[in-house]
Amino acid sequence: MECTADTVALLWMGRQLPLSPGHFTVSCFYYTIWNFIPKNLFEQFRRIANFYFLIIFLVQLMIDTPTSPVTSGLPLFFVITVTAIKQGYEDWLRHKADNEVNGAPVFVVRSGSLVQTRSKNVRVGDIVRVAKDETFPADLVLLSSDRAEGTCHITTASLDGETNLKTHFAVPETAVSQTVSKLESLQAVVECQQPEADLYRFVGRITVSLQGEEIVRPLGPENLLLRGARLKNTKEIFGVAVYTGMESKMALNYKCKSQKRSAVEKSMNTFLIIYLGILLLEAVLSTILKYAWQSERKWDEPFYNEKTEQEKNSSKILQFISDFLAFLVLYNFIIPISLYVTVEMQKFLGSFFIGWDLDLYHVESDQKAQVNTSDLNEELGQVEYVFTDKTGTLTENEMQFRECSINGVKFQEINGKLVPEGVTDDSPDGYMPHLVRVLLHQTCTLSSCFFTGEEELFLKAVSLCHTVQINYDQTDGPRDTFLQANGVSDPVEYYASSPDEKALVEATRRMGVTFVGNNGENMEIKTFGRSEKYKLLHVLEFDANRRRMSVILQTPSGEKVLFTKGAESSIFPHARSGEVDKTRVHVDEFALKGLRTLVVACRRFSAGEYEEVDRRLHEARTALQQREERLAEVFSFIERDLELLGATGVEDRLQEKVQETIEALRLAGIKVWVLTGDKHETAVSVSLSCGHFHRTMNILELVQQKSDSECAEQLRRLARRIREDHVIQHGLVVDGTSLSLALRQHERLFMEVCRSCSAVLCCRMAPLQKAKVVRLIKTSPEKPITLAIGDGANDVSMIQEANVGIGIMGKEGRQAVRNSDYAIARFKFLAKLLLVHGHFYYIRIATLVQYFFYKNVCFITPQFLYQFFCLFSQQTLYDSVYLTLYNICFTSLPVLVYSLFEQLVHPHVLQSKPALYRDISKNALLSFKPFLYWTLQGFSHAFVFFFGSYILMGEDTSLMGNGQMFGNWTFGTLVFTVMVITVTLKLALETHYWTWMNHFVTWGSIAFYFIFSLFYGGIIWPFLHTQDMYFVFVQLLSSGSAWFAIIIVVVTCLFPDVVKKVLYRHLRPTSTQKSQVIEAYPGTSCLDSACCFSEGKSGFAWLGRLVERTMSRCDLARVTSLYVIFYTSEQHLFIPSVGTPPNPTPFLVLSAVRNSSMQW
Repeated sequence: MECTADTVALLWMGRQLPLSPGHFTVSCFYYTIWNFIPKNLFEQFRRIANFYFLIIFLVQLMIDTPTSPVTSGLPLFFVITVTAIKQGYEDWLRHKADNEVNGAPVFVVRSGSLVQTRSKNVRVGDIVRVAKDETFPADLVLLSSDRAEGTCHITTASLDGETNLKTHFAVPETAVSQTVSKLESLQAVVECQQPEADLYRFVGRITVSLQGEEIVRPLGPENLLLRGARLKNTKEIFGVAVYTGMESKMALNYKCKSQKRSAVEKSMNTFLIIYLGILLLEAVLSTILKYAWQSERKWDEPFYNEKTEQEKNSSKILQFISDFLAFLVLYNFIIPISLYVTVEMQKFLGSFFIGWDLDLYHVESDQKAQVNTSDLNEELGQVEYVFTDKTGTLTENEMQFRECSINGVKFQEINGKLVPEGVTDDSPDGYMPHLVRVLLHQTCTLSSCFFTGEEELFLKAVSLCHTVQINYDQTDGPRDTFLQANGVSDPVEYYASSPDEKALVEATRRMGVTFVGNNGENMEIKTFGRSEKYKLLHVLEFDANRRRMSVILQTPSGEKVLFTKGAESSIFPHARSGEVDKTRVHVDEFALKGLRTLVVACRRFSAGEYEEVDRRLHEARTALQQREERLAEVFSFIERDLELLGATGVEDRLQEKVQETIEALRLAGIKVWVLTGDKHETAVSVSLSCGHFHRTMNILELVQQKSDSECAEQLRRLARRIREDHVIQHGLVVDGTSLSLALRQHERLFMEVCRSCSAVLCCRMAPLQKAKVVRLIKTSPEKPITLAIGDGANDVSMIQEANVGIGIMGKEGRQAVRNSDYAIARFKFLAKLLLVHGHFYYIRIATLVQYFFYKNVCFITPQFLYQFFCLFSQQTLYDSVYLTLYNICFTSLPVLVYSLFEQLVHPHVLQSKPALYRDISKNALLSFKPFLYWTLQGFSHAFVFFFGSYILMGEDTSLMGNGQMFGNWTFGTLVFTVMVITVTLKLALETHYWTWMNHFVTWGSIAFYFIFSLFYGGIIWPFLHTQDMYFVFVQLLSSGSAWFAIIIVVVTCLFPDVVKKVLYRHLRPTSTQKSQVIEAYPGTSCLDSACCFSEGKSGFAWLGRLVERTMSRCDLARVTSLYVIFYTSEQHLFIPSVGTPPNPTPFLVLSAVRNSSMQW
């Protein structure tokens, strides 16, 4: 057979291949000690804000600018350092984990003896010994084990999370080499494919030289022991290393997930561009005004500042550019560099709250919520579509056998016995009359006489057609059914890769056909106490295309027989005998009950037929080229002309509170789509039972479409039907085949139908189809935020495709969890994760972003206004130390603590009222309108800071008691002091949930500013070249007029904001604000008016009189009847009060502003 070098690797066992050592170590780190600084700096300066401040810093170094380079360099250094420390620490943890893996001790066969070495020293071609409960240091081809048949059991929990025992095999020629001496003398060559990431695919062959004869054996996944898997129930094994280090399958599955960006990050970038435009506008305007002002000679060259010859002869263009850059540097703090490091700290620290939440902790499995990425916390509060898997996500993935169909007769299990449908079994002994039972028990052994030949054959097929393993550490064999009938539990413990297989084997055991074990060559069962051994000839493994698996056995009588089971769509077309029509009806009935169905069939081979089957299987399995295609062809040849035996129905019950969770998501305005691989009837039944579909919902179907034209016509009919009926809610059912047709040419029409439906169910879906559906919605014109949740490897693609991916820690492995952004133990936890944590994270970070831009507008705008009073000479208003510390020290901690602890509403209220989620949907708090409000408020406050201080001290600067005058540094310090106090109190007004930490950082920040300024300006610091602020702050605080100015300016800034909040809460209250009043006053029904409280009426009487005097248009007749307003979830009910006050006085009706420090 010809093999190309790019597809085949050749190795001689026992010989090390001369490859570089880097091939044999696992490395997950990103940096080394040598490249950390340049590589990390490169990564950080790829961010626009960091690169912008680097340019500003370099400009300050190159030209004469009004501010010191320290003002830009120090904040930039702080941000870069904090980020580098965080990333360096995370990479150090990866280095530490790599060293533990690469340094693990390993025994290899060298020079005729076992030699201990480290995992990183294992080379391709080394023969490795692995003992029980040890992990495999590389991908090994199994050569032998301590068992004579050369089998071993492993668990791959660390790879795919499956805890079941899997059996792997050695070829017979190497299985006898169980000692080091025999292995040393073994001559063999392994040919295999080049390394690839697929854990379940391996193509190779081994050529063993025995007595001058070369024997070729195929190698497949059943012969390969993957690195990271663990040896179980086997004393020791020997294997040859074929893939090591980063070429092992486990290492090849280390891949960087696609970078997901949240809506908040996109909004931040948009705001950054807008503020960059404002910065450029201010710099250009200032430069133009400077030259316009200097057009008069007396201002261009005053007598006290004559130009030098070099300045007179310099280029006007270069001077203009230099002035523009100087103004750019002067105003550059309008771009908040510290915003990014604060956001990163908020996301990193805030993510711990999810893991600490005891409501997200699952006691039974001892699993807490897990955060794999903290970059998407706020995205949990913006979800509009949820795409969920069914099995293991909505259901428990714990299978229980319920019903079966045998030869056209339907049976159900009652008290461990198979009972025909319609017959009750009220007594423990069965359904037959007592006299008949006694006679039968006198003449028959156990219950074998209760079954016909067809029924017994069906039970044998189910008990033999599987890959179930038994934990030999716990049992020597099963107990018979007499002990089961007496209530004694059976100690046999089965392990299966599929919960369905385990449920079926356990069911046949309860009915008297017990699977005893599989030693690799023989499968043993006990049929009503009689032991029977079947020789296992071939296993035709399950695959997603065939949707079935088969075994070929030799019966005790020598007959060759095939047993197969699979989906009804993969068995019925190949059935040539048996009760096909009746079984098909029964399968549909099982599916309508929500049961998972499997169809069972068999085929008997003649001697000639089996010889051809064996030959074709051997040829396909030893092929190195196109092995999968050739095997699929052979399997199709074998699995035909089947005799239908029956079908099984297994129940997968719903998880706890699934229905309540889906209803809560629906009330929150989130659309739920179920994407499953189950058949149509089963999926619809489960959707109805879990509340995804309502019984009153009109269910539309797009299934079994055969062509594009047929699919398009059905879509038009559905769209027309939806348009004609506006009242009834619609649900849509789509199967995989029809979906492929719809997405091919009719994507827009399909989207129109889907958006008009309240719920969508997609069945018979392949994993890639799930991802396509998610991508279809995510990339639609509305760009909604999507969330995908699943528990299996088949859900990984849609989890990675969605904006937010959530893995369920279920029974189908950990692949979904490893590839997700968040992981939870049960579907019911999704409600709190979105409605509570998502709500909190979003309002916190949205306010953080808006507040950062607001306080920087307040910071820089007075600097811009000051230029009009200093002839645009680029004189700075603030001291350089204040410029540097404003964002780092004076105003950073309050907003960080706010962004960690703020709660607008109690978590219980958010869970009980899912509709509150709608208040923050569609990025409501970071839309253009709130951004414009915060920006304009920043400019207005800045104008009040500057002109308020100017008016109070601009005309008469001798505000000291001794007549001493204030200077420009005192004026700038006054503006800065007012600004620090105002922006801090502004955040205090936004704070709803006060903790001791909020109080500490809010009042502590103001106190720290005063204390720092006193020390900074009250001492002569020897390391400073100039100290313009010496005694300035002390002088300022000694003036009563300055204190008066501070109080007046702060109140002038914040009072309109307070009035606006009060009026808006009364006139246009949001659902969140109404809930705040309920939370604050749980015993009240009136939610709008302060008049509903006795304290409120008396407390606001003075305000009412003021309104009466100032508003002459007030019609007293309109307010003589008071109204009590009750709110429901749907509408407002206005109920007039019975009494009318004798002297009605109109007064302003105000809503309560709940605050822990404010009471009525």
